[in-house]
Amino acid sequence: MTGSLVFGAAVLLLVIISVRERIRQRLYREKDWSFIGEGKASPLSEALTNLIGVAGGIYLTLVVLTEFLELQLPELIHLGGISLEPLAAVSIFTALVQPYLQRVLNAWRRL
Repeated sequence: MTGSLVFGAAVLLLVIISVRERIRQRLYREKDWSFIGEGKASPLSEALTNLIGVAGGIYLTLVVLTEFLELQLPELIHLGGISLEPLAAVSIFTALVQPYLQRVLNAWRRL
């Protein structure tokens, strides 16, 4: 039970940190369109939408790849008291790490 709480807290912390980084990157890239007068989504909702979209795209890609290559993966993996689908866990983790990898790549290109 304690392992599940620690794992859940760690995942929640990673989601919060990833969403914060996505908001920062979005605000850095976005222009001020307020003079048009249209309603605008909040940076938090845009970052969460981006996170879910990226994770979903990665998941679909991994499913197609495993089907095409006819890989045999376990249906569930057990981490402590939590059972996860392997492809879903990889896609969420990759989506959470993506903004930081983007930051590293951008810094490396500036060198």
